[in-house]
Parts: sequence; C-alpha cells; structure tokens
Amino acid sequence: MTVMTAIDDNPAPEKRLGSAKRGYSGKIHKVAADGVNSSLSALELESRLLELGFVEGARVEVLHEGIVGGDPIAVRIDNVTVAMRRREAMAVIVV
Repeated sequence: MTVMTAIDDNPAPEKRLGSAKRGYSGKIHKVAADGVNSSLSALELESRLLELGFVEGARVEVLHEGIVGGDPIAVRIDNVTVAMRRREAMAVIVV
C-alpha cells in the first residue's frame, strides 16, 4: 500500500504591509524599501524599520486605520505597537 502526502507547492502569497487592511495578521518575510515612495532613502527607511522591530519572522497585525484615506495605520509587531504611514509600510513584505 502506498501512502501519498500532499506537498504545498503554493506557499502563502507575499503582500506589502501598506496594502493590508485592519485586522490583517501575518509574519514579516523581509524589509525591501527599494522603489518605495518615502522621503527617506531606501537604506535609511530599512534601518529605521529594523530598529522598530520589523524583522524577519516577527508576527505583525494591523490594529487601526486612520479615518482619512486609511492613513496612518497602527501596527503591532510582536508586543510593540507602532503608528506609521502606509507608504512606508509598503517596504515591509509579509506572508
């Protein structure tokens, strides 16, 4: 008797945290600020996000959206809550 197991060839799709809606929760896959519309350079934005705790594998949840245009957003990273602009949250890739 042969037992076959299903292999998941389709992992969860990546998305940018800046496009996530209130209630979204996932894990941080990476920080990639190239091409993100920010007043900071890509290197500086990545450094700041890493200092705030946006590191690979951290659990993340969108807690709140601003009234006007959904900006800024309040995000919980593990046990820390941070408010940030959506355009800067676009540098955070989540799954």
